[in-house]
Amino acid sequence: MRGRRASAVSVIAGALGVVLTLGACGGGSKSGSTPAAGTFDAKGPITLATGKDTSGYLQSALDKWNSAHASEQVRLIELPESADQQRQQMIQNAQTKSDAYTILNVDVVWTAEFAANGWIEQLPADKFPLDKILKGPASTGQYFNKLYAAPYLTDGGMLYYRKDLLDAAGISSPPASWDDLAADCKKVQASNPGVGCYAGQFEKYEGLTVNFSEAVDSAGGKVVDDSGKPVVNSPEAKKGLDFLVNGFKTGVIPKDAITYKEEEGRRAFQDGKLIFHRQWPYQYKLASATDGSSKVTGKFAVAALPGLSGAGKSSLGGHNLAISKFAKNKGSALAFIQFLTSEPEEKLHLQKTSEAPVYSELYDDPELIKQFPYLPILKASVNDAVARPRVVKYGDATTAIQEDAYAALTGQKTTDDALKDMQDKLTSIIGK
Repeated sequence: MRGRRASAVSVIAGALGVVLTLGACGGGSKSGSTPAAGTFDAKGPITLATGKDTSGYLQSALDKWNSAHASEQVRLIELPESADQQRQQMIQNAQTKSDAYTILNVDVVWTAEFAANGWIEQLPADKFPLDKILKGPASTGQYFNKLYAAPYLTDGGMLYYRKDLLDAAGISSPPASWDDLAADCKKVQASNPGVGCYAGQFEKYEGLTVNFSEAVDSAGGKVVDDSGKPVVNSPEAKKGLDFLVNGFKTGVIPKDAITYKEEEGRRAFQDGKLIFHRQWPYQYKLASATDGSSKVTGKFAVAALPGLSGAGKSSLGGHNLAISKFAKNKGSALAFIQFLTSEPEEKLHLQKTSEAPVYSELYDDPELIKQFPYLPILKASVNDAVARPRVVKYGDATTAIQEDAYAALTGQKTTDDALKDMQDKLTSIIGK
């Protein structure tokens, strides 16, 4: 997932939907227990630790807060672009009980791990309008039915495509299936041989967990079943992984895409090097730029992800805001999170960045839909998205998925061997 996502998100419950049986992950609270809630009285300066702000918008929101809170200034601490590196730095900060990070901009899949280990505070749920928030994103901040991270930005994968090239090739609608996608590419490339067909996020990091899981889900498979048991070694999962592996073999996916994270793929699409790109909504604003940074402005559109025989499924991405257990001035932190996650601020954030808000009503606003025609598609993507794991040992689980999926994509393992090895590793990690 993108640095912030990544981050994104992003073992996989109910093919990433069920809350898995939680086990202690070293040095934290025991399985089945929850850390005691703290207090939110102290006021004063605070920090916000977040992945690199590729939108360029976040600092302006902080400036707005700072102009009205002279004694409660918030300072932005930008972490690396990679979600995996962000998580590592946040964990290191917590393990040393440092107060350097007050507020953590966490990937939605980290809540269980951070809460179970006592690294973040339980938040007062009555301070947030959870009833106005999309159901999936609202659930991502909870651990044992208690709120530990406030829903901030959600994410659903979408298919960006060069509408101008499809139109010129006589293709009237975006692809509904993987076969359609490959066929459309052949038609477009007949007149545009230098343009690549399709890319997503395939570097060995969190984005690969997302893309692999989406392929499995979109082929009718699951990574784990509804009880939390790993079931990734299945014919359906093989069809999903085969789509990616064969894509690299046949050229449907350019060889360079094995190095793509969100930003590398975004730049390739904006430079006119791709016909189709699986990406989060943040790309829309950047690809529409009129300052010369995008070569596809006015030439692309957005559709639902395709699957094996019809519409595909996205993994649920996004980020939430949590308060470090070891921070000072938690009263100011809580107030700032309420400000940053308020509906008016999220609407403005959408307008400035095209990133996905968590409030349901914003997706139905006619004026916003006029500005961002993809909003109904995105809402459906988020509502139908399959959640990634809420598991204490998430780091181990996502690493296992990345290692074996990457081995298959690069030809180091057959898809059969990769799925068998992944199944064995996840069974050991999850304990089922």
